[in-house]
Amino acid sequence: MAAAAAEAGSGGAEGTAAGGDGGPEELGAGALGRGQLFAAVVDAFMEKLVAAGSYQRFASCYHRFYRLQPELTRSIYDQFVAQLQASIKEEIQEVKKEGNLEELFNSLDKIVEEAKDWKEPAWRPSGIPEEDIRSAVVPYLLKHKSYLQKVLKEKEEENRKLAESVLAGRDQIAKLQQLIDTRRQAWQAISKEQRELIMTFKDPQ
Repeated sequence: MAAAAAEAGSGGAEGTAAGGDGGPEELGAGALGRGQLFAAVVDAFMEKLVAAGSYQRFASCYHRFYRLQPELTRSIYDQFVAQLQASIKEEIQEVKKEGNLEELFNSLDKIVEEAKDWKEPAWRPSGIPEEDIRSAVVPYLLKHKSYLQKVLKEKEEENRKLAESVLAGRDQIAKLQQLIDTRRQAWQAISKEQRELIMTFKDPQ
């Protein structure tokens, strides 16, 4: 008799759990972010937890008290379930806060969203370490080689321009030296002529 009455009274909790058996799969993971999906999984877990500890089972465990105080038994059960759910949700929130899960979920959503535009296939291990290392390292080395060749070409171009600048500077110095020599020779020639002219004006001894 107690079991029958308890079964009739457990319709609310078990009906909720039955409606949640589909869990987050019914919502569609593609339509949800990872934070929302995590919340849906937690809700599904809570529903299944309530179903596992249904009012029928609770009343059957305390059938003597239930026969004497069915309404109080129901009230105690509802309070127990509410406090249990609140405690579990609080613990989960603490875990999310300590692990910074919300930000991690958002980062994963962003990475997945950006990955949709990738044209290259994602890397997957072949099971052969040598080939996996080669496939992972060789592209990097080739890319690095290309970068070094580019840097080398730029340095060679800089050196070529620097060498041209040095040669141009040497030519300029040579021209200046030649101009200085020419002017010195001209000055020496003028000085000689002046000395000769001065000598002509001196009184003969």
